[in-house]
Amino acid sequence: MPGTLLALPWKKLCLPLVALSGLLGCSATGSAPAVAAPAATPAAPALTLAPPAPAAPILLGIDVLEAQGYAAVKGKRIAVLSHVAGVNRQGVSTIDVLRRAPGVQVVALFGIEHGVNNEFAAGKNFDDYKDPRTGLPVLSLYNGKTRKPTKEQLKGIQAVVVDLQDIGVRSYTFAVWMRYAIEGCFENGVEVIVLDRPNPLGGLKVSGPILDADLKSGVGGYRVPYVHGLTIGELARMAALAPGVLEVPEAIRAKGKLTVIPMRGWNRSMVWPETGLKFVGTSPNIQDFAAVVGYAMVGLGCENTGFTHGIGPNYPFRGLAFKGLTADQLIQQLTALKIPGVGYRKLTLTDAAGKVTSGTYVDVTDWNAWDPTQLSFELMRLACRLTPPNPVAKLIAEKGSLFNKLVGSHEFLNALQRDGATVDVEGFGKAWQTRNAIYQQQTKRYWLYQ
Repeated sequence: MPGTLLALPWKKLCLPLVALSGLLGCSATGSAPAVAAPAATPAAPALTLAPPAPAAPILLGIDVLEAQGYAAVKGKRIAVLSHVAGVNRQGVSTIDVLRRAPGVQVVALFGIEHGVNNEFAAGKNFDDYKDPRTGLPVLSLYNGKTRKPTKEQLKGIQAVVVDLQDIGVRSYTFAVWMRYAIEGCFENGVEVIVLDRPNPLGGLKVSGPILDADLKSGVGGYRVPYVHGLTIGELARMAALAPGVLEVPEAIRAKGKLTVIPMRGWNRSMVWPETGLKFVGTSPNIQDFAAVVGYAMVGLGCENTGFTHGIGPNYPFRGLAFKGLTADQLIQQLTALKIPGVGYRKLTLTDAAGKVTSGTYVDVTDWNAWDPTQLSFELMRLACRLTPPNPVAKLIAEKGSLFNKLVGSHEFLNALQRDGATVDVEGFGKAWQTRNAIYQQQTKRYWLYQ
């Protein structure tokens, strides 16, 4: 019941993660029109659970850097690659912390999707500009021409400091652009310093297909599962240490200098509410932890399949709809899928224009049983049944389509194109679990936390 406080393990009965909205319109791909975060999103009736407070305060990479007297950056001319969610544990912008740091000279900022202050819509390219808040030049890596920092942009810069809040999902673009930044810096002899931050989904959940090598793109820069279980600092370590991740000659990779400043107090079992940190929205449609969970859970399933997410402009990445079905009918269809750890309910609200609207809201009822990507692949199969013969066949057939790059598996895409409503989602899921267990063992060499 609303407002009820239950003494239950947090991850056994997860907060009904409020929010679903297309895979893009957040830093996912940039294909869908941006949807501004609602000024006041109505709260979904939900159980209120109290996650345990961490035994000690979590120190983010920027906090550890400060505690170390800024030793890694002192005396250097640096550029900062960050965004609105790049803050210290008190919520102060990393850019401001570094600008005030003694002996540190911040000479420029790098801007990626959404810009430094979320001033650009998803997928909107932009040129260099002057940051009105700090007066620093913003060097664009999202200009439609180059993704890597150029020699000219890096002129006079000794190190690029990266502080980006990732969400643990392969298609979210921030970690991809970090890889591009590492490549450009390594090619030009510039050090990269990554300030680590939590993976909001924790470091234990791994789900979905591992990206096929020929499908690497701006929405998939690493050959990892769709939900990958690494922090952004661990991804950086993998990029710098594993041959073939960076698209640079091996000799250049071997000479490149990467410094990762780890967190203190975080461990792999921690999901965001257990950190005690305030979640700062990473992009217009990812304004809370609930949206992070929803993005992982339905983003792929709502990518041009006929399913849409959100209830009106509210609950990005958590409301579900399908044209021609009422909320009650959709709940019936979804319940019949019998997906472990997931539940559905009808949610009715009145929008800003006074219009009453309703939709299907997706809950995570058991965190331990929840497989983050299972619902998305079930939605693809269900779409084929609801809209015969096969609404995704054309998407798959289009060479280099965004849908292919997002899913990341030719094997599944071929089966979905061929079999439609009879595609063996369960079989693929089991195969992915087996491969992902091997992946987790192989990537332990890059782990910074247990």
